[in-house]
Amino acid sequence: MTYTRDQVVLDRLAQAARQGSISRRSFMNAAIAAGVTASAATGLWTTSAKAMPKRGGTYRVAQHDGNTSDQHDPGKYQSNYEISMTHTFRSYLTMINADGTLGGDLATDWSATPDAREWTFKLNSAATFHSGAKVTATDVLASMNHHRGEQSTSAAKSLLESVEDIVDNGDGSVTFKLGAPNADLPWIMPDYHLPIVPANADGTANWQSGDGSGPYRLVENEFGVSSRFVRHEGWHGEGAYFDEVVFLAINDPNARQTALVTGDVDACSLLENKTLALLGRDPNIEVDNISSAQCITMPMHVDVAPFDNNDVRMALKLSINREELIEKITFGAATIGNDFHHSPAMPYFPSEIPQREYDPDKAKWHLQQAGMENLEVSFSTADSITTGAVDAAILYAEHAKAAGITINVVREPNDGYWSDVWLVKPWCMVTWGARPTPDVMYTLAYKDDAAWNESHWKNPEFNKLLLQAKAELDDAKRAQMYHDMGMLARDDGGTVIPYFPNFVYGRRSNVKHVGQLSPAWQMDGYRHASRWWFDG
Repeated sequence: MTYTRDQVVLDRLAQAARQGSISRRSFMNAAIAAGVTASAATGLWTTSAKAMPKRGGTYRVAQHDGNTSDQHDPGKYQSNYEISMTHTFRSYLTMINADGTLGGDLATDWSATPDAREWTFKLNSAATFHSGAKVTATDVLASMNHHRGEQSTSAAKSLLESVEDIVDNGDGSVTFKLGAPNADLPWIMPDYHLPIVPANADGTANWQSGDGSGPYRLVENEFGVSSRFVRHEGWHGEGAYFDEVVFLAINDPNARQTALVTGDVDACSLLENKTLALLGRDPNIEVDNISSAQCITMPMHVDVAPFDNNDVRMALKLSINREELIEKITFGAATIGNDFHHSPAMPYFPSEIPQREYDPDKAKWHLQQAGMENLEVSFSTADSITTGAVDAAILYAEHAKAAGITINVVREPNDGYWSDVWLVKPWCMVTWGARPTPDVMYTLAYKDDAAWNESHWKNPEFNKLLLQAKAELDDAKRAQMYHDMGMLARDDGGTVIPYFPNFVYGRRSNVKHVGQLSPAWQMDGYRHASRWWFDG
């Protein structure tokens, strides 16, 4: 369980190839020496050398989901704007690479004891904060402890619950000591709540200053409006090719897309799928359409009537035509959901679980069992949630009429949705970014005491299996546990899951990337500012 020195060599070789500072012969010899086959080395050279980044220019981005309530506390990050920002001016221990693998950010390598109860991360000695201070183990401890302890209000508290202690080893490394084995700990570290921020003198995390060690330094910011960054010349990583980066909070999808077409911005998050064919005919626009594990959820508060009755929950799950939503709302850019939060893009996907079908007659039967025929409920959504969010809710309401259910669609304001609607209103629409493993997703949103348990669902058997799966190193046994957890969530849980949408975003044709895009979040895992560049 080590991020090998050979992988570090390959990363540096790829960087050299992209920068044109190594010959093909030297590249091939070094790659083969690092353990790569000749054919794989050829492929790595082809994907690396064909894209040679250039430095310079101001990169302007139309970013959706910006709110005046956004802020710098990483434990309270919720919006896409905040997530895009943090990956631009802050750093993490590990990162999701463009190809979906796990790579190093502030950590150069990591390893575990055989029982996966202790994980040690070696820090990059060249990493510095924008203030000039060196990134140290003290900063890592302060940053991680911000999410731990009884007084913590962080949404990531549940992710670190098994961590009993974090130790500064005095040699530029830190060790996480766990109360129970966790084979996924390095995959948890890229969670967007867990950036490394400077430590105060008393050992607390100094997140208020906006200081970071990421590729760009934040120099101007008005939440809900715009942010401006300049390159951090002392950044420890690869990339940061733009001189400046400007984010514009544009929640209206038409305005966001118009800004891209007219050239007022260079890139745009969350395109409207219904316009993809039209955009594809514009020679000045490139559309990136990436399959992912991001998820649309429709959580019901199971401790609030009528959702406290599982027959009602089952009726609503049976009253949605997922295939039609994918066809008419996402225009095919999605994978069908099955009412458990585990995507085919994640490991251990239980494909043998039967797909739930649209069945209004069976939904009627469940309502009769509940004594709630002609059910009427309200459902909140907003344009900024996902492309076609309001249209999807309206179409769902049409589907439900066949079961005798009236769904009153409430179109909420974009600004403040995450603070005023999500986790507040008893039934609403949510977009979850892609998580790398089912354990991360279930721990964040389905564990009984998780801060983001959005449906308030508490199932003892599910929580027992979740703890067992974290500690299970046998893949076959772990897969069976995730199968059983999926069945429990599907048939007892409080969440309707219609589909897993692709990440669909756009850029001007002079904005380039290496040809691979991370499936972790929109915009290359929201690392577009550091990975992309201008060509012409």
